[in-house]
Amino acid sequence: MTKRTLEGTRRKKRRTSGFRARMRSATGRRVIRTRRRRGRARLTTA
Repeated sequence: MTKRTLEGTRRKKRRTSGFRARMRSATGRRVIRTRRRRGRARLTTA
């Protein structure tokens, strides 16, 4: 079987787009803020 074209790992996802990764930078904190303002059920990938 051939492999799927889009494949990632949980660790990579956490490190790049997790909550703590977002809080690390000013732009990331802005992302969290805007998502809170919109009333998102999930702020970051769980």
